[in-house]
Amino acid sequence: MKAIAIRRYGGPEVVEYTELPDPKVGPDSVLVQVRAAGVNPVDWKIREGAMDGLMDVHFPLIMGWDLAGVVLAVGGAVTEFAPGDEVIGYVRKDAVEHGTYAELVSAPVRTLARKPASLDWAQAGGLPLAGLTARQCLVGALDLRPGESVLIHGAAGGVGCLAVQLAVAIGARVIGTASERNHAFLRGLGAEPVAYGEGLVDRLRELAPAGLDAALDLVGGGEPLEVSAQLVADPARLASITDYGVVARGGHYVFVRPDAEGLAELAALADRGALRVPVASTFPLAQAASAQALNAEGRTRGKIVLLVD
Repeated sequence: MKAIAIRRYGGPEVVEYTELPDPKVGPDSVLVQVRAAGVNPVDWKIREGAMDGLMDVHFPLIMGWDLAGVVLAVGGAVTEFAPGDEVIGYVRKDAVEHGTYAELVSAPVRTLARKPASLDWAQAGGLPLAGLTARQCLVGALDLRPGESVLIHGAAGGVGCLAVQLAVAIGARVIGTASERNHAFLRGLGAEPVAYGEGLVDRLRELAPAGLDAALDLVGGGEPLEVSAQLVADPARLASITDYGVVARGGHYVFVRPDAEGLAELAALADRGALRVPVASTFPLAQAASAQALNAEGRTRGKIVLLVD
């Protein structure tokens, strides 16, 4: 099969479009013909070696954790899926080696759900990791409830635009930081946009004089947590996916976990029209290095997705 792999850590120059053996299908897994694979910051961070101290890493390493595709074959213990089923998956395994930037992926059933019929392949491929991250932050860590207010830092990005919609679907008031060029986009998703930068606390106090119930940091760097702590009374209602310092404040650091039930709920929201996946750019599989370079700039509105023929 064709795949995008690396044989050592480094920059975009180590990314190879290459031929590798087809994956084996274990008893609890299915073989998926990949149609689309989402590109996420963790992908190029793995390429640079950032995960080496956290997980076992083996080379050659096929990158990617997101996919949307069609089941070709099922393992002997699998009853959940059959050949021909269209699926989405956040296919993170115990070791980093067999990723989703490939024509074929062996995916454990615990990482998969049925593809929402309302989304095309690119949208479906961009949903799993970002959607589950947003859900596990808002529903899990922050326990966001109807009628509450939440501040989302980096609201126009790949995770942020999904977090906004999930919070709106919950029935919360959503305030999102973004550059001014993305304010109309955020209003269209149901958020109240506010420009980040100097004076942010004052602008937020104008919107929410009584403070906010919860805050989600998708940006990092320290400042979002400093700002959030001035507006959210309960430190347990702070969460971040980028700044482990939130734990010292009494909040929650979230590293997304595979969750088939959560994926199914995201798919149901999409099919009800309550969740859409804005796709900023698509690239053919062979141009994965360019896709990662764009993702690393951190200015993209929505998701970047690889399309697999």
